[in-house]
Amino acid sequence: MSKICYVLGAGGARGISHIGFLQAMEENGIKPDFIAGCSMGSVVGACYSNGMKPKEMMEVVNSLKMSDIADASLFPFNKKSLLRSVKLRNKLESVIGKVKFEDLKIPFECIAADIVSGKVITFNSGDVTEAVHASSAIPGVFKPVEKDGMVLVDGGTFMPLPLNCVKDFDADVVIAVDVLGDLHEYREGGLLAHILRVVDANNYYLKKRQLHSYRHDLLVTPDLGDMSPYKVEKLTFAYEQGYKAGMQNLKKIEKIIEKKSK
Repeated sequence: MSKICYVLGAGGARGISHIGFLQAMEENGIKPDFIAGCSMGSVVGACYSNGMKPKEMMEVVNSLKMSDIADASLFPFNKKSLLRSVKLRNKLESVIGKVKFEDLKIPFECIAADIVSGKVITFNSGDVTEAVHASSAIPGVFKPVEKDGMVLVDGGTFMPLPLNCVKDFDADVVIAVDVLGDLHEYREGGLLAHILRVVDANNYYLKKRQLHSYRHDLLVTPDLGDMSPYKVEKLTFAYEQGYKAGMQNLKKIEKIIEKKSK
């Protein structure tokens, strides 16, 4: 039987689509042997690898409030971020659990970006919550994770789709789920909008390079239109589009699995 790896990419709020994709696969009896995640993909991937069902994840999503993760820093310019990230860390731990990579039900890796060395850091051992926190620490918004001389921020900064992790897995089939999609229409805005546009454009460019450089058998791209990665809204829509994309690609996935099993 073919061994399957899901690669779940970065995308902020758009990453809720990953949950819908997982639900579609579960309903059709397709389960991964390995998962790689980045940013929101690391959150979803860690939860699923630890045995949490997609519907359980959506219960958490639907009850989530900004106050659950937002704790403003009194001196953001001195503290490297707008938020202290204590609430974020606590929320991640409450959802993922206090678990080590070695104890997960599905082998899992996630990535973060070390802005000291300029390298992509892959996590596959130790505390899962700490790794996911680093992988999803949006620069300037959430406090970076400082560890062993590294300053770790959102993995999407360097690698929006963590296809580099595939080399560590004995996978026959690699299915990448890209929730960033194409670069949406440019809209005028203030300083924050300008900075986020630069981030989006950089992610789009990096993702295109990755898709040409790393192995994958199928790229699944939920149609999320111009949904913002940075606003906690339209989350049910994101889930539904992820589910729809999974179902639309089901026959392709089954065909790839069958072909690789021969």
